[in-house]
Parts: sequence; C-alpha cells; structure tokens
Amino acid sequence: MIKHNITDFIEFNSERFTKRVIFKEDKTTVFILNFKPGQSLPAHKHPGSNVQLIVLEGEGKFAIDGEEVLIKQNDTLFVTGDEELAFSNCGTENVSLYVMLNKIPDERYAENI
Repeated sequence: MIKHNITDFIEFNSERFTKRVIFKEDKTTVFILNFKPGQSLPAHKHPGSNVQLIVLEGEGKFAIDGEEVLIKQNDTLFVTGDEELAFSNCGTENVSLYVMLNKIPDERYAENI
C-alpha cells in the first residue's frame, strides 16, 4: 500500500503550470496539474490512453476537439486518447486538476515538469 495526501502535490509556479506525479505503475500514472491564473496546457492527444480528470479547485476552460468545456471544482471529465485536449485557467483563482492516465504511451507522460 502507498498512501499520499493530495495537498502535498498542489504546488504552483509563477513561470508555468506544474505537474506533480503521485503514482506511476506500469502503464498508469496519476498526477496533479496546477495552474495559476492565465496559465494553460497546449493542445495535445494521448494516443492509446484514456484520461480521467477531477477538478480539485478553481475553474477554467478545456478545449476538447475544439469544443469549449467550462469546468469548476468537483467536475469530472473523461477524454479518450484520440480526442485533442487543451486547458486554460481563465479565472482569477488557482486551478488544480487530478489526472489519471491509463496505458501511457511512453515515459514522458509520467514525469514531473
């Protein structure tokens, strides 16, 4: 068993969003993405993976295959690896997203940034 407290992975940087890996097991990884107001995640896909997200705090905007999806605390989102997604913290508060990737395509997806 491994136990963590999510708040240990909520860490913001004024230069760019942060990604803090909580677990990595075989082809699955769990991490927290943290965004200060105005920070964003560029459009990308996760080929062969499914992405499950929970909004821990804040609100913002996803673009899923070009469709705008507004999110707020406690919302969940499921995205297939074939769907292109991007995120922007367009609010005035910090945003933290709990993310689980199943069947990660390669090791780059399970690294802290």
